[in-house]
Amino acid sequence: MAHLASRRGRRHPALPAGLALTASLGLLLPAGAASAAPAPLAPVQAAAASGTVAGTADGPAMSYVVNVTGGQATAASVKRAIAAAGGTVVIAYDQIGVIVVHASDPRFAARIRTVPGVESAGATRTAPLAAQTSDAIAADQPLTAAEARAATARAATSTADDDPLQPLQWDLPAIKADKAHQRTLGSRSVTVAVLDSGVDDTHPDIAPNFDRAASASCLGGVPVQKDNAWRPAAEESDHGMHVAGTIAAAKNGVGVTGVAPGVRVSSLKVAEPATGLYYTEAVVCGFVWAAEHGVDVTNNSYYTDPWLFNCTTDADQKALVEAVTRASRYAERKGVVNVAAAGNARTDLASETLTDKTSPNDTTPVERTINTRDCFDIPSQLPGVVTVSGTGAQGLKASYSNYGLGVVDIAAPGGDSTAYQPPQAPATKGGILSTTFRGGHTYAYKSGTSMASPHVAGVAALIKSVRPHATPAQVKALLYARADAMPCTDPYDIDKNGTVDAVCEGGTQRNGFYGVGMVDALDAVRR
Repeated sequence: MAHLASRRGRRHPALPAGLALTASLGLLLPAGAASAAPAPLAPVQAAAASGTVAGTADGPAMSYVVNVTGGQATAASVKRAIAAAGGTVVIAYDQIGVIVVHASDPRFAARIRTVPGVESAGATRTAPLAAQTSDAIAADQPLTAAEARAATARAATSTADDDPLQPLQWDLPAIKADKAHQRTLGSRSVTVAVLDSGVDDTHPDIAPNFDRAASASCLGGVPVQKDNAWRPAAEESDHGMHVAGTIAAAKNGVGVTGVAPGVRVSSLKVAEPATGLYYTEAVVCGFVWAAEHGVDVTNNSYYTDPWLFNCTTDADQKALVEAVTRASRYAERKGVVNVAAAGNARTDLASETLTDKTSPNDTTPVERTINTRDCFDIPSQLPGVVTVSGTGAQGLKASYSNYGLGVVDIAAPGGDSTAYQPPQAPATKGGILSTTFRGGHTYAYKSGTSMASPHVAGVAALIKSVRPHATPAQVKALLYARADAMPCTDPYDIDKNGTVDAVCEGGTQRNGFYGVGMVDALDAVRR
């Protein structure tokens, strides 16, 4: 999963309108960042009405989201207030009441919060716009030429209709995807959008299934399709590319096979090129674009930067939670199933409190203790989102995977150290093999809950393929009902050094390590 240093807490409930602020964490923001402290700025309301008083511009340009209540008239009034407060509207998602704004006044957010019709507003980053991290558990492990030759030779002598590298993909039989493919490869009328670092649609395993119409770059919050903007540049992360191959690499006699090799995959580029950070405005754009361009499933193998935990007791962070909640819910209302990774910090997300030492991750992190009742990872803990933990080749919780009773919904292969969970032959490594563009159209192993989530997204796409009229709620119900129940691993000593590494709570039908169990592609597509 992209830059997941930690995850936490319980499933975020629906945010009530006008949620009261009980504390301010504005002191955590570095100098020059927007303050979360309220100020007596009522004159801005009058300025908004008259348009005669502008906010000052005495700081670096920053990005904000402003969440509006009410209809078009209210939104129009708020946009006038934004201009009066010195802000510039970048894009307005009026269908969900979220406005992306740039402003140079450090007091902009506090000013605009006083305007009637504004439910919340906050800076989406603590670094200026002028400043522009994927954390797969280990560095990429490229598929070696010898491994490729051996796998190809095995495929050539096999009676199965497998792609050459499929013998190395232990993860497919782990979820019975190989058997499910005998029933369906998936429908080309189904599209899975990868909200990530971009997808190279020229790769021979991706090109046959790529959906250009449903692809765009969402950097800065504005969708762009021109010049294939959804692709990653040569120096950018191949994280999204690996995810896309796991979902929908074509079964075409080339390379690897995806979980749903007959469905289509699109790229919604939401990770900043230089830093790999996933900011709120880009994530909002991704969900809204998916909702309005025929996407059936989204995969979200990231958390929304710069805050690992977005606390609704902080005025800025509250606005970020609200904006992404609105966007993901809008997508679900439009028929989209949203799937997300649980994280890679081997953390019990059901704990009452957790320590965050990594936020904000775009400037200077400040250690803080967060209460999981108020602080949420977005989008993985938003209402309706399917949260996925990772397992290794032996079917145990992966050494790195976050967990938590009531937080994790379902489990899927994410890979693990080969020393901890070696696969059965002919597979040779414990990671997940998928597509990359490093060194050309190639393949590599990665591990992380980032790799687990696309397995579930792929199975959701298979369900939608055989049940085209199923609602998101029905697709999720089948995912959960058809999963293979897994009891807690007790004791859990993954490195076998005699020390318990994590404690699983719950029973066989639902627990903190595996949720309802291992996703099952074969049972999911049975009538």
